[in-house]
Amino acid sequence: MQTTTQGAAAPLSGAGIVWLKLSVLYLILGVAIGMAMGASHNFTLRPVHTHVNLLGWTTLALAGLIYSVFPQAGASRLAKAHFWLLNLALPVMLIGLTLLVTGNTAMGPVLAVAESVAALGVLAFAANLFLNLKR
Repeated sequence: MQTTTQGAAAPLSGAGIVWLKLSVLYLILGVAIGMAMGASHNFTLRPVHTHVNLLGWTTLALAGLIYSVFPQAGASRLAKAHFWLLNLALPVMLIGLTLLVTGNTAMGPVLAVAESVAALGVLAFAANLFLNLKR
């Protein structure tokens, strides 16, 4: 797939493609959790389902699209920090949240640390856009 920039065809950024592919994996996971909850009529994992779809599918897909449209932002050190902070924190956060909502209250501190790391990733993304998106 290619995008057009000022009349010339340019390939999508590698950073954008990685983000988009990862987002689809989270979409598949979110759909699977939703189907399992619907089939069992047990909605205990609703918060996990929501986080998978919002932070996994939607956030990663939007970052991938943004980094494809603005490849200079996608190639920055802040984009790399965003990628690693979010993608290391998100699985820990989802597992911790799953364990927490199913009764393991010891996961509270683990969840808090993972959430904080994910938030740092979001801040890196915000800084990246403010610093690297120019007219």
